Amino acid sequence: MDIAQLLKAMTPEVYQNLKTAVEIGKWADGTRLTEAQTETAIQAIMIYDAEYHGDTDEPFRVRSDGSVRLGKSGATESLINPQNIIIQPPLGKDDSGE
Repeated sequence: MDIAQLLKAMTPEVYQNLKTAVEIGKWADGTRLTEAQTETAIQAIMIYDAEYHGDTDEPFRVRSDGSVRLGKSGATESLINPQNIIIQPPLGKDDSGE
């Protein structure tokens, strides 16, 4: 199935069902998603988002051309603020107790 076919077949209800399934790790009937199903569902969600929700104000959004757009709000700025990043040096032999 190519992208055009996917978008034509994917209704807003299917999109929402996929999002919910990925978020909770289960289908509506309670069956757990396999790793392959999760990966495929995420790809379908990203394609649908890029086509229909590309202009929303979220911290990160994949555009229809595959590029990533940072949101317009201050949410993105707070995510990339250097004060919010904690950098720890790797454990050395002396630090690990060995």
